[in-house]
Amino acid sequence: MTINAVRLNHAVLFVADLERSIALYQKAFGMTVMAREPRANAAFLRLPRSGNHHDLGLFGVGPQPPRPRGSLGLYHLAWQVDTIDELEQARITLAELGAFTGESSHGATKSIYGADPDGNEFEVMWMLPRASWGEFENAAPVSRLDLAADVTRWSGVRTAADLNQDAAP
Repeated sequence: MTINAVRLNHAVLFVADLERSIALYQKAFGMTVMAREPRANAAFLRLPRSGNHHDLGLFGVGPQPPRPRGSLGLYHLAWQVDTIDELEQARITLAELGAFTGESSHGATKSIYGADPDGNEFEVMWMLPRASWGEFENAAPVSRLDLAADVTRWSGVRTAADLNQDAAP
């Protein structure tokens, strides 16, 4: 029998400098610290539109050598936005923070990438309406993102709003 999960609820990262990492996630995503656990040098953050208790846990462990890119372990986290317009704004925000690392189209999803101060990578992605997946139903290519064209085509189309029906206003 399989586990009947419905989605990933939160992620937890080990970070070198807890306050520095909190600052990045607050500036990039507007997260708020909703709880701290001083005995573990930990903070728990919530996205502004989330219905979760917390979306990200950060545990400060002090300076450590970075894990080489491509080594075993977590590659990245993916944060979904509701509109392509929000994805476009996310690119600007990450660039302003010096955290933007790239972008790509995966067919059914459009993605930009960033990294936190410890090199933990993350994706900010927008998903096409399910009825528009077409040939990408069972494919996930890595192609060049033409965000300007995608904004022209999809501006204002919401695809994630109904995922958090229980979220506080």
